[in-house]
Amino acid sequence: MTGYQLIEGGTTVENARIAIVASRFNSFVVDRLLSACLATLSNAGLGKEQLQVIRVPGAFEIPLAVKEVAQRDDCDAVIALGAVIRGETPHFEYICRECSHGLSRIAIDLDKPVIFGVLTVDTAEQALDRAGDEESNKGAEAALAAVEMINVLRKLK
Repeated sequence: MTGYQLIEGGTTVENARIAIVASRFNSFVVDRLLSACLATLSNAGLGKEQLQVIRVPGAFEIPLAVKEVAQRDDCDAVIALGAVIRGETPHFEYICRECSHGLSRIAIDLDKPVIFGVLTVDTAEQALDRAGDEESNKGAEAALAAVEMINVLRKLK
């Protein structure tokens, strides 16, 4: 397959500001996601002055904080980090649906990368597996997705 123009992002970015909205609920998982996310963004060339971390109570509150920060001109992307673990009631489905729907709507409405790094799992063990070392950490994956999307959108504009 040749003859087409390929537009893709890379693993580093310059002159970018990224906000990370992370829930406090299930912090034993989210803190691991956040740590890997920050390390990955640092490896991508971003300094602490280019990053902002915003903590919210839980996954349901993530979209509102993401919307507020995403509306700012000094924000190039927002990463949402959280962990929703299934319980014995339908609460899990409501929280997951509203969080994911809210985040995708914000990205489309504001034309800004909003990265979904919210784990939706059945057990705490599954959550910890996805918040493990950097190779299997969804926080690190979310950081790379943000960097790539900033680069792709810059090329498209």
